Amino acid sequence: MIDNGDMATVLLGGDVMLGRGVDQILPHPGDPRLRERYVNDARTYVELAERAHGEFTHPVGYRHLWGDVLPLLAQLDPEVRLLNLETSITADGAFAPAKGIHYRMHPDNVPALTAIAPVVCALANNHVLDFGIPGLADTLEALDAAHIDRAGAGADLAGARAPATVELADGRRVVIVSVAAGSSGVPESWSARRDRPGLWRVGYSPGATAADDVAAEVAAHKRDNDIGIVSVHWGPNWGYDVTRTETQFAHRLIDAGVDVVHGHSAHHPRPIEIYRGKPILYGCGDVIDDYEGIRGHERYHTDLHPLYLVAVDHGSAEVRLIPLQVRHMRLEWAPRTESRWLCAKLEDISRGFGTRVAPGTDDLPVVFSGARR
Repeated sequence: MIDNGDMATVLLGGDVMLGRGVDQILPHPGDPRLRERYVNDARTYVELAERAHGEFTHPVGYRHLWGDVLPLLAQLDPEVRLLNLETSITADGAFAPAKGIHYRMHPDNVPALTAIAPVVCALANNHVLDFGIPGLADTLEALDAAHIDRAGAGADLAGARAPATVELADGRRVVIVSVAAGSSGVPESWSARRDRPGLWRVGYSPGATAADDVAAEVAAHKRDNDIGIVSVHWGPNWGYDVTRTETQFAHRLIDAGVDVVHGHSAHHPRPIEIYRGKPILYGCGDVIDDYEGIRGHERYHTDLHPLYLVAVDHGSAEVRLIPLQVRHMRLEWAPRTESRWLCAKLEDISRGFGTRVAPGTDDLPVVFSGARR
């Protein structure tokens, strides 16, 4: 475990999409039928992965997906592991209308998540209700039964706003809330209400009022010296640009006492900013998906799936990058050339925020640092 003194260590990852092809290689694959424009069988995504990198034996064990991450986590032992679960966990429910892509994983495959426990799942995203309210209910039930903490969706608005709280060994806690913006494709109709299940949607392009509301929810549950994290699903699938509204929203959260902003939605990393000593990850990229072999976005190097190790207290933060590559739907250490490309790209797209990328002094290849703003 890395010694960070009084700092809490948090592993952050972006989208974990365990449906479609990923679900099909696990021990309990669900119904493979899809309603996509070009693909009607989830097993097609397995075939595409095999065309790209050769055939592999499946079903695979649940640890297969995490690959080289598991021994690293055993070494680093981060106290909190926060991921955006962009998949419904259900064998039931009707396909949500007016959506081109639907993700669901069979409930018996939940050990794919518990393999890296303890884990917290952010649920406010544009796929958690892909199979309607029954599918959401199954998802909540499956996570609760597996003792996986969650935030961002619930049986009503109070449940969707309720934070996940992780107790640290030193008596402090990490308080995590999860919200989604309409800019990521979340329909307004998915919003939780006092009498309706759903997720915590904060408008299409949330501004200062929404940020104040979110920060107030975090503050209402924090005690002295607790760490507050806001996980936000926002923006399109592709593109490095950060909008002025996104920056204003993130800064307002930090100004109000939030310690980390954990962004996701794009299928590749977006810029990183260190604002007032605290990290804003505008987009973490994908962690697990079935995009292997899908062509059309090669310039983004979509085979690279980084994770982020954040050591944070109330005055400063240290962010390390864990550069990973996917092969056979398994996370592996990225080759040196790919790791260098990722580091250079992140520094380039983060340059406007004063962020630098430098070699690390430990086994992790790089460390992020930025000018205090």
